[in-house]
Amino acid sequence: MNSTIWLALALVLVLEGLGPMLYPRAWRRMIATLSQLPDTILRRFGGGLVVAGIVIYYMLRKTIG
Repeated sequence: MNSTIWLALALVLVLEGLGPMLYPRAWRRMIATLSQLPDTILRRFGGGLVVAGIVIYYMLRKTIG
């Protein structure tokens, strides 16, 4: 696997870990609230994150080369 992908995965893990490490109570409340949302809302949210990630990837890929 390309080293860039490993670096991106490492950055995602760091960013994902900051919430529960710094604000565990707020993070737990957020997860509880998200678990109550309907599936359609979660799918839209997830889809938006995927699209945003793809757009950022292509923008960086075009800029960096």
